[in-house]
Amino acid sequence: MTLILGKMKTKLILNANIVNEGEVFQGDVLIKGQYIDAIGGNLSSFPADVVIDAKGKYLLPGVIDDQVHFREPGLTHKGNIYSESKAAVAGGVTSFMEMPNTIPPTFTQKLLEEKYSIASRTSLANYSFFMGAANDNLDEVMKTDITKVCGLKIFMGSSTGNLLVDDPITIEGFFSRFPSLIAAHCEDEPTIRKNSAEYKDRYGEEVPIECHPLIRSVDACYLSSSRAIDLAKKHGTRFHVLHISTAKETTLFDNTIPLEKKKITAEACIHHLWFNDTDYKRLGNLIKWNPAIKTTNDQKEIFNAVLDNRIDVIATDHAPHTWDEKQNTYFKAPSGGPLVQHSLVAMLEFYHQGKISLEIIVQKMCHNPAILFQIKNRGFIREGYYADLVLVDLKSPWSVSRENIIAKCGWSPMDGVTFSSKVNKTFVTGHLAYEDGRFDESQHGDRLLFSRK
Repeated sequence: MTLILGKMKTKLILNANIVNEGEVFQGDVLIKGQYIDAIGGNLSSFPADVVIDAKGKYLLPGVIDDQVHFREPGLTHKGNIYSESKAAVAGGVTSFMEMPNTIPPTFTQKLLEEKYSIASRTSLANYSFFMGAANDNLDEVMKTDITKVCGLKIFMGSSTGNLLVDDPITIEGFFSRFPSLIAAHCEDEPTIRKNSAEYKDRYGEEVPIECHPLIRSVDACYLSSSRAIDLAKKHGTRFHVLHISTAKETTLFDNTIPLEKKKITAEACIHHLWFNDTDYKRLGNLIKWNPAIKTTNDQKEIFNAVLDNRIDVIATDHAPHTWDEKQNTYFKAPSGGPLVQHSLVAMLEFYHQGKISLEIIVQKMCHNPAILFQIKNRGFIREGYYADLVLVDLKSPWSVSRENIIAKCGWSPMDGVTFSSKVNKTFVTGHLAYEDGRFDESQHGDRLLFSRK
């Protein structure tokens, strides 16, 4: 079979093991243009420009990553929307939501739309961008079109530059007035400052990286998350807590009501599921994230909270820095790292280990982000929905190396890891954007739209 990438409008995927809406079943999928036209048990007689025999492989909805940092504008030596969306597509991520901590920060509607303009020209994946909250931009935030923007991001902990929002009156204003989803980075800044001063007094600049989860401590996380949740409950705010890193925080979330009715939701990130504090000795600053990777018990309880639906989505917090930046001493080394290329295969590795089912992986990485953010016609394999799809081979081992890392920074904390599964093909809005190591860049992703009033 010879595929003519990017030129065909009708594609037929045959004999796939389809993972969708709590089931795994063998079937065929017909794609016409941007959309899934038919799903059935025997579509082989339908005419198609491209026919793909997916026998033995698994067809999933495209992954929706609700937290990435693609570094454009202003930090493009680390990454940009083109390079990081390319890494995303190679990993089966068809849609992303990007954060406002660029230079300049996304504090105005004009700056927000400039990012959308860049993405329309360069992003290989579908995209949305968070509006950024500051201590002095409440009126500007209220101009946000919630049908075209994923949400408002508040840094309630100074993870990145001048985005810390610490004025209680301003925070109350955002929670009481913003009419849609607020997502927050929750760490208590006074606690972190106190801990930082104590460890700096003890070690100077040479603080061991193993102290990172003690500086950005369990108490710092829980205090901030619990306060923010109390504020959201007070005002009935639609509130989403990002990158839960502690067992203690998992007790704050409810699993007794359907996701569609939840007002308070939570996210777990790949690094908090994959790594624990014993890995600092081996990987050092390469796994320095905010909030910090913590103990094996925290790791275990976060995973349990994913499984029992206290935590609703799995994302990456993909945040590339250069290799040289990561070689600095503790206080100078930036926090964050690249993961968007390896998020799906990492979760599939947990499947191979018997820790999670394929159905739950798809629920947490595809369905739930679509439900939680009210994304229009994505996140599911349904007739009439956009054809955002990923075809994976669960029996195709490969190892991460510098040669196959696509993120612009050129490194990954997963370097040297052998994964059992491989992404074969990624369809973005019906376009076969990635196939077995090759990219078709003739089409770009679409702006995500949201079913909100």
